[in-house]
Amino acid sequence: MIDPFGRTVSYLRVSVTDRCDFRCSYCMSEDMHFLPKSDILSLEELNRLCGTFIKLGVRKLRLTGGEPLVRRNIMWLFRSLGEYLKTGELDELTVTTNGSQLAKYAEELFEAGVRRVNVSLDTLDPDKFQTITRWGKFDQVMKGIAAAKAAGLKVKINAVALKGINDDEINDLVSWCGENGHDITFIEVMPMGEMGEAARLNQYWPLSIVRGELQKRWTLTDLDESTGGPARYVRVEETGGKIGFITPMTHNFCESCNRVRLTCTGTLYMCLGQDDAADLRTPLRADDTDATVKAAILEAIERKPMGHDFIIDRRSQKAAVGRHMSVTGG
Repeated sequence: MIDPFGRTVSYLRVSVTDRCDFRCSYCMSEDMHFLPKSDILSLEELNRLCGTFIKLGVRKLRLTGGEPLVRRNIMWLFRSLGEYLKTGELDELTVTTNGSQLAKYAEELFEAGVRRVNVSLDTLDPDKFQTITRWGKFDQVMKGIAAAKAAGLKVKINAVALKGINDDEINDLVSWCGENGHDITFIEVMPMGEMGEAARLNQYWPLSIVRGELQKRWTLTDLDESTGGPARYVRVEETGGKIGFITPMTHNFCESCNRVRLTCTGTLYMCLGQDDAADLRTPLRADDTDATVKAAILEAIERKPMGHDFIIDRRSQKAAVGRHMSVTGG
C-alpha cells in the first residue's frame, strides 16, 4: 500500500476496545460515555480485517485500546494473529497497555508470539499515579511490568511529559528504566478530545526543554534509528538504555509515517491528527470475499494526508481533534 506521498503503509494500529480501567487525565474524561456493544466489531471481524491488511502489505500490528487487555477473550485474537508470525506474513505483533492486566496475561502474550510491550507509566510516585490515572493501582502495574519481564517480554515505558506534574521525575524515570532494562519514550501532550483545555494547556511541556533538562545529568547520543514511527532516539551512555522523544507539537514527525489506525468500530483513520476516516465495517459485513473491504482500504490509503494539524491554541482553547485519544488508540 503506497500513499499519495510515496510512503509505504506497513504498520497497523488496532484499537480493540474504547473501554479502559483507568481514566488518565490527558486521555479520557472521568465520566466517559463508551460505545454500545452493537457498534463494536467482534473479535472474529477484527481478525478478518487485520488479515486483509496483512495480505495488502502490513508487516507490523499493534493492538491498543482503551486498554486492550480488558476486552473479553482478547487472547483469542492475539493467538489468531500470532499465526501470521509463524507463516512469515507478519514481522511483529505488539501491544500498548496500561499494565494493569499484564500479571494475568504476560505469559500468554509471549506464547502468542508477542515479544515487546509498551506500558504507559508517567510517574513512579504512587500518589501522583493515582491523581493522573484517577482509577489506577500503582502496585498492580508494577507487578504487571515485573511479570512481563519474567515472561521474556521486552518492556518499553511510555511517559507523557506533564508540566507541573511529573516534570520533577524525568531523571528518576530514566534511572529506573536503566536499572531495570527498559527503554523509555517521552511524549508531548496532544490536543485530542474535550476534557478541560485550560488544564491541558497548563500541562503542555515541550520535549525540547525535557531533553535539555536530561542533558544536565545524562550523556545523550543521537541514534540514526527509525522504525517509521514518530520517535527520535538517543542512547543514555551511563545506562546503555534508549530514550525516545515523540514531539507532535514541537516537531512534526509525519514525513516518514508508515501507519494507519483502525478503531474497534471498523473506522480507519489515516492520520491520528486528522478527522478524515473510512468506514470499513459496512463493506466488511457486506461481502464475505473481502474484495469490497480491500477496495475500501486501498481507496482510503489514497487519501492519507501528508501530516497532522496538531496545535496548542491558547486563544480558542479547543482540541485540535474532537475524539479522545482512547477512541483512536493512541
